[in-house]
Amino acid sequence: RINCAPAANYFKPAGIPLRDLEEVVLGLDELEAMRLTDLEGGYQQDAAAQMGVSRQTIGNILNSAHAKVADALLNGKALRIGPDEIDLG
Repeated sequence: RINCAPAANYFKPAGIPLRDLEEVVLGLDELEAMRLTDLEGGYQQDAAAQMGVSRQTIGNILNSAHAKVADALLNGKALRIGPDEIDLG
């Protein structure tokens, strides 16, 4: 369960055209897990219950999210928030 909507869905280094950047995609589940634990300071167990997943799954989601954000920040990549592909069916 995801209960947040980002104010923006794209972040990129200033002064570099988007077409020249590699892109990292942060899933909405990853954003929600980061919001619940990193921003709101909640415990992983509580975040897992709110999202309807196991504590281990939250840990895996957070590890993936943190790695993606670090990659974008440290390697000058664009960060897009949202699904890889939109399911229209």
